Amino acid sequence: MVIMPKVSVAVLASGRGSNFQAIQDAIARGECDAQIKVLISNKSDAGAIDLAKGYGIATEIVERKSFKTREMMDERIKALLDSYKVDLVVLAGYMVVLKSKKLIDAYRGKIINIHPSLLPSFPGVDAQRQAFDYGAKVSGVTIHLVDESLDAGPILYQEAVYIGDCTSDGDVSERILELEHQSYAKVVHSFSKGRYVVEGRRARFVPY
Repeated sequence: MVIMPKVSVAVLASGRGSNFQAIQDAIARGECDAQIKVLISNKSDAGAIDLAKGYGIATEIVERKSFKTREMMDERIKALLDSYKVDLVVLAGYMVVLKSKKLIDAYRGKIINIHPSLLPSFPGVDAQRQAFDYGAKVSGVTIHLVDESLDAGPILYQEAVYIGDCTSDGDVSERILELEHQSYAKVVHSFSKGRYVVEGRRARFVPY
Protein backbone atom coordinates (compact mmCIF):
# COMPACT_ATOMS: atom_id res chain seq x y z
CA MET A 1 0.00 0.00 0.00
CA VAL A 2 1.38 3.37 -1.07
CA ILE A 3 1.04 6.07 1.58
CA MET A 4 0.98 9.47 -0.04
CA PRO A 5 1.72 12.71 1.80
CA LYS A 6 -1.04 15.20 2.36
CA VAL A 7 -1.88 17.37 -0.61
CA SER A 8 -0.44 20.86 -0.20
CA VAL A 9 -3.12 23.33 -1.20
CA ALA A 10 -3.33 27.01 -2.08
CA VAL A 11 -6.81 28.52 -1.96
CA LEU A 12 -7.66 31.60 -4.03
CA ALA A 13 -10.71 33.48 -2.77
CA SER A 14 -12.30 36.89 -3.21
CA GLY A 15 -15.17 36.83 -0.72
CA ARG A 16 -16.31 35.51 2.62
CA GLY A 17 -14.56 32.17 2.17
CA SER A 18 -17.35 29.72 2.97
CA ASN A 19 -15.95 27.06 0.65
CA PHE A 20 -12.49 27.64 2.06
CA GLN A 21 -13.89 27.12 5.55
CA ALA A 22 -15.78 24.00 4.48
CA ILE A 23 -12.55 22.47 3.17
CA GLN A 24 -10.62 23.43 6.29
CA ASP A 25 -13.39 21.98 8.48
CA ALA A 26 -13.26 18.72 6.52
CA ILE A 27 -9.49 18.63 7.05
CA ALA A 28 -10.00 19.13 10.79
CA ARG A 29 -12.51 16.26 10.87
CA GLY A 30 -10.03 13.97 9.13
CA GLU A 31 -12.21 13.73 6.02
CA CYS A 32 -9.85 15.55 3.66
CA ASP A 33 -6.20 14.52 3.51
CA ALA A 34 -4.79 17.93 2.69
CA GLN A 35 -3.04 20.93 4.17
CA ILE A 36 -3.90 24.47 3.14
CA LYS A 37 -0.56 26.24 2.95
CA VAL A 38 -1.75 29.68 1.85
CA LEU A 39 -4.85 31.75 1.16
CA ILE A 40 -4.39 34.20 -1.71
CA SER A 41 -6.95 36.95 -2.27
CA ASN A 42 -7.35 39.80 -4.72
CA LYS A 43 -9.24 41.79 -2.08
CA SER A 44 -7.64 43.06 1.11
CA ASP A 45 -11.02 43.10 2.90
CA ALA A 46 -12.12 39.60 1.91
CA GLY A 47 -13.66 37.67 4.78
CA ALA A 48 -11.60 34.65 3.77
CA ILE A 49 -8.46 36.44 4.96
CA ASP A 50 -9.70 36.69 8.53
CA LEU A 51 -10.76 33.05 8.44
CA ALA A 52 -7.31 31.98 7.26
CA LYS A 53 -5.56 34.04 9.95
CA GLY A 54 -7.81 32.43 12.54
CA TYR A 55 -6.63 29.02 11.39
CA GLY A 56 -2.98 30.12 11.40
CA ILE A 57 -2.80 29.84 7.61
CA ALA A 58 -0.54 32.22 5.68
CA THR A 59 -2.30 34.93 3.66
CA GLU A 60 -1.19 36.86 0.61
CA ILE A 61 -2.91 39.84 -1.06
CA VAL A 62 -2.53 40.19 -4.82
CA GLU A 63 -4.64 43.14 -5.98
CA ARG A 64 -5.11 44.11 -9.61
CA LYS A 65 -4.32 47.78 -8.91
CA SER A 66 -0.79 46.85 -7.87
CA PHE A 67 0.13 45.60 -11.35
CA LYS A 68 0.32 47.22 -14.77
CA THR A 69 -1.19 44.20 -16.51
CA ARG A 70 -3.25 41.16 -15.63
CA GLU A 71 -0.39 38.97 -16.83
CA MET A 72 1.90 40.56 -14.23
CA MET A 73 -0.71 39.87 -11.56
CA ASP A 74 -0.83 36.21 -12.58
CA GLU A 75 2.97 36.06 -12.60
CA ARG A 76 2.94 37.17 -8.97
CA ILE A 77 0.41 34.48 -8.13
CA LYS A 78 2.57 31.88 -9.84
CA ALA A 79 5.61 33.03 -7.87
CA LEU A 80 3.65 32.64 -4.63
CA LEU A 81 2.39 29.18 -5.59
CA ASP A 82 5.96 28.15 -6.40
CA SER A 83 7.30 29.54 -3.13
CA TYR A 84 4.72 27.68 -1.03
CA LYS A 85 5.38 24.49 -3.04
CA VAL A 86 1.72 23.61 -3.48
CA ASP A 87 0.37 20.53 -5.25
CA LEU A 88 -3.13 21.84 -5.88
CA VAL A 89 -4.67 25.27 -6.50
CA VAL A 90 -8.29 25.60 -5.38
CA LEU A 91 -10.39 28.49 -6.64
CA ALA A 92 -13.06 29.14 -4.02
CA GLY A 93 -15.13 32.13 -5.01
CA TYR A 94 -12.16 33.71 -6.76
CA MET A 95 -13.73 36.36 -8.97
CA VAL A 96 -10.82 36.88 -11.33
CA VAL A 97 -10.27 34.82 -14.46
CA LEU A 98 -6.76 33.38 -14.66
CA LYS A 99 -5.38 34.49 -18.02
CA SER A 100 -1.64 33.83 -17.96
CA LYS A 101 -0.66 30.85 -20.10
CA LYS A 102 2.54 30.58 -18.07
CA LEU A 103 0.53 30.15 -14.86
CA ILE A 104 -1.97 27.72 -16.35
CA ASP A 105 0.75 25.65 -18.03
CA ALA A 106 2.80 25.50 -14.84
CA TYR A 107 -0.15 24.12 -12.87
CA ARG A 108 -2.13 22.44 -15.65
CA GLY A 109 -4.24 19.67 -14.20
CA LYS A 110 -3.65 21.07 -10.72
CA ILE A 111 -6.04 24.06 -10.70
CA ILE A 112 -9.66 23.34 -9.86
CA ASN A 113 -12.74 25.53 -9.72
CA ILE A 114 -16.27 25.04 -8.41
CA HIS A 115 -19.20 26.45 -10.36
CA PRO A 116 -22.80 26.71 -9.10
CA SER A 117 -24.52 24.98 -12.01
CA LEU A 118 -24.38 21.78 -14.00
CA LEU A 119 -22.03 22.92 -16.73
CA PRO A 120 -22.21 23.48 -19.63
CA SER A 121 -25.53 25.00 -18.53
CA PHE A 122 -25.38 28.51 -17.08
CA PRO A 123 -21.66 29.37 -17.25
CA GLY A 124 -20.22 32.68 -16.12
CA VAL A 125 -21.50 34.95 -13.37
CA ASP A 126 -24.87 34.72 -11.61
CA ALA A 127 -25.38 31.09 -12.56
CA GLN A 128 -28.00 30.68 -9.83
CA ARG A 129 -30.02 33.60 -11.15
CA GLN A 130 -29.67 32.29 -14.68
CA ALA A 131 -31.08 28.92 -13.62
CA PHE A 132 -33.94 30.51 -11.69
CA ASP A 133 -34.87 32.92 -14.48
CA TYR A 134 -34.78 30.10 -17.02
CA GLY A 135 -37.18 28.07 -14.91
CA ALA A 136 -34.82 25.14 -14.49
CA LYS A 137 -36.07 22.41 -12.16
CA VAL A 138 -32.63 20.97 -11.50
CA SER A 139 -29.26 22.64 -11.07
CA GLY A 140 -26.22 21.72 -9.02
CA VAL A 141 -22.47 22.04 -8.76
CA THR A 142 -19.64 21.31 -11.14
CA ILE A 143 -15.99 20.98 -10.12
CA HIS A 144 -13.67 21.20 -13.09
CA LEU A 145 -10.06 21.67 -14.06
CA VAL A 146 -9.13 25.21 -15.04
CA ASP A 147 -7.74 25.82 -18.50
CA GLU A 148 -7.74 28.72 -20.95
CA SER A 149 -11.51 28.56 -21.42
CA LEU A 150 -14.20 30.11 -19.19
CA ASP A 151 -15.92 27.50 -17.02
CA ALA A 152 -15.24 24.86 -19.66
CA GLY A 153 -12.29 22.82 -18.39
CA PRO A 154 -12.61 19.03 -18.06
CA ILE A 155 -15.20 18.08 -15.45
CA LEU A 156 -14.07 16.17 -12.37
CA TYR A 157 -17.33 16.03 -10.41
CA GLN A 158 -20.98 16.99 -10.73
CA GLU A 159 -23.94 16.68 -8.42
CA ALA A 160 -27.52 17.78 -8.99
CA VAL A 161 -30.04 19.40 -6.64
CA TYR A 162 -33.74 20.05 -7.15
CA ILE A 163 -34.59 23.76 -7.35
CA GLY A 164 -38.09 23.58 -8.80
CA ASP A 165 -39.66 24.76 -5.54
CA CYS A 166 -37.28 27.68 -5.01
CA THR A 167 -39.05 31.04 -4.94
CA SER A 168 -36.04 33.24 -5.65
CA ASP A 169 -32.52 33.08 -7.00
CA GLY A 170 -31.40 33.53 -3.39
CA ASP A 171 -33.10 30.25 -2.50
CA VAL A 172 -31.29 28.60 -5.40
CA SER A 173 -27.97 30.01 -4.18
CA GLU A 174 -28.48 28.69 -0.66
CA ARG A 175 -29.42 25.23 -1.85
CA ILE A 176 -26.46 25.00 -4.21
CA LEU A 177 -24.03 26.44 -1.66
CA GLU A 178 -24.88 23.68 0.78
CA LEU A 179 -24.00 21.18 -1.94
CA GLU A 180 -20.76 23.04 -2.70
CA HIS A 181 -19.68 22.74 0.93
CA GLN A 182 -20.26 18.99 0.85
CA SER A 183 -18.57 18.30 -2.48
CA TYR A 184 -15.47 20.48 -2.76
CA ALA A 185 -13.56 18.80 0.07
CA LYS A 186 -14.32 15.40 -1.48
CA VAL A 187 -12.58 16.39 -4.69
CA VAL A 188 -9.64 17.98 -2.88
CA HIS A 189 -9.29 14.75 -0.89
CA SER A 190 -9.29 12.71 -4.11
CA PHE A 191 -5.99 14.31 -5.11
CA SER A 192 -4.39 12.53 -2.15
CA LYS A 193 -5.59 9.19 -3.50
CA GLY A 194 -4.74 9.46 -7.18
CA ARG A 195 -4.61 11.71 -10.19
CA TYR A 196 -6.88 12.78 -13.02
CA VAL A 197 -5.93 11.85 -16.57
CA VAL A 198 -7.46 14.09 -19.22
CA GLU A 199 -8.48 12.37 -22.44
CA GLY A 200 -10.10 14.86 -24.77
CA ARG A 201 -13.02 16.35 -22.87
CA ARG A 202 -13.03 13.62 -20.25
CA ALA A 203 -11.10 13.52 -16.97
CA ARG A 204 -10.56 10.01 -15.62
CA PHE A 205 -9.47 9.34 -12.03
CA VAL A 206 -6.54 6.94 -11.65
CA PRO A 207 -5.82 5.76 -8.07
CA TYR A 208 -2.23 5.54 -6.83
